[in-house]
Amino acid sequence: MNIVVVGLGALGTTFATLLKKAGHRVFAITKDKYLSALSERRIRILGIWGEHEAVLDGVFAGIDPLKNERIDIIILTVKSYDTAQAVAMLAPLVAEDVIVISAQNGYGNYETVAHTVGREHVLLARIIFGARTVTPGKAEVTVIADKVRIGQPEEAIPDDIIVRIASEIDKAGVPTAYAADVSEILWDKILYNCALNPLGALLECNYGSLAEHEDTRRVMNQLIGEIFEVAKAHSIKLHWANPKGYIDHFYTKLVPPTKEHYPSMYHDLKAGKRLEIDALNGAIVKLGSERGVPVPVNETITRIIRVKEAMSLGSK
Repeated sequence: MNIVVVGLGALGTTFATLLKKAGHRVFAITKDKYLSALSERRIRILGIWGEHEAVLDGVFAGIDPLKNERIDIIILTVKSYDTAQAVAMLAPLVAEDVIVISAQNGYGNYETVAHTVGREHVLLARIIFGARTVTPGKAEVTVIADKVRIGQPEEAIPDDIIVRIASEIDKAGVPTAYAADVSEILWDKILYNCALNPLGALLECNYGSLAEHEDTRRVMNQLIGEIFEVAKAHSIKLHWANPKGYIDHFYTKLVPPTKEHYPSMYHDLKAGKRLEIDALNGAIVKLGSERGVPVPVNETITRIIRVKEAMSLGSK
């Protein structure tokens, strides 16, 4: 397959390295400021999946060099605040058979991509392996809680096509499977990220530490409870009938295998980067406002993170 990976952060570097090593033609689009560091097109990952290195078929800051290439798949791994700009840039590459995979955090990315290129071209991926950028083009895979799950939320792409794509990514070394219920699975991760990411960033600690303390557990439980109320108001289908069922699963099944992990929001704060709070707790605040559902804990966390972000950006 001919694959374009958009965004060479930790996730993009991981996908691009393993897919290229598996024999696919892989191009990457990254920000102009990183091109000099990637002039040799050599990228690498290390960590729990071992050490792997690959030389990409091209690394560019835009799509012009790709306009005469036959593209099969575009994997979008940019931060949520860059989604609209990225997909607008990519739209000319999305020909009849091209599939765009939104492999991103939070709520709203799939909707933005589908609005621009059409739902018949878009797959949603739930990513729940953790990785961090070491240097441009080098990433460390730190943890995995489950396979990547790929599906089409509106049944706009035949299942056999999705299964084939998931199989190719899985064979490349990124554990991946087809999921008919990908939207519900994504909301599982939104619950997980909204509870853990901002608190881990603010308190500068790993997930296990958050679960150890009664005070942080109470805050996380309140965040989760509010999300269930918002989902109910919007008729969003969740895998769990009530917060208690999810909370039990959260502490017994989800946190333990990722207890040493620090959230991406923590690393982004340290690096003076923008944060994805508006696709996580900020999205819950927006959805709550649309239906008149009060979400005071999510709103408070969102406001504190925004101030933290502003202070971090101002210091750089």
